Amino acid sequence: MEGSYSAKKVLPQRPGFRHHRKENYVCREPLSRQAIECSEVQEGTQTQSQQPPRVKLNGSTVETPSHHDLHRELLLSTKRGLLPGEKPELKRVLEQRRLEQHREQELALRPPLELETELRKRQQILLEYEQEEIRRREEKEEGVPEFVRVKDNLRRTKVSGQ
Repeated sequence: MEGSYSAKKVLPQRPGFRHHRKENYVCREPLSRQAIECSEVQEGTQTQSQQPPRVKLNGSTVETPSHHDLHRELLLSTKRGLLPGEKPELKRVLEQRRLEQHREQELALRPPLELETELRKRQQILLEYEQEEIRRREEKEEGVPEFVRVKDNLRRTKVSGQ
């Protein structure tokens, strides 16, 4: 009875900390559907022939030709960008920049809308009006002595300060 019962060592647990055994940590990437199907097919062929897998010198199993084909297909599809996965950041940024430049070129080639032309005309008129006002002030101030201009400026500051 003692052999069949394995007593677990209970460790005192502190709140916020998890105690795991080393066996619980298995570093594996999630398998895709194709990889699972491929592994099932490989298991089926191994059970039929009852041959143990050949082992390379470094300890990993020898890859089957179907695995090579799947890996090659995966590499080619990633190069072409056919996978739905996320693109690397650099490629994504470059693609966005290229699309923005293409949009700007299309906007530059099309004729401006009536609204845009009207807004440009109004903006031009306002700029001309402001420049004319500046010229009038300068001409008006040229004839007035400097002490009068300083006195006017002081009056404005007193009024605005009060």
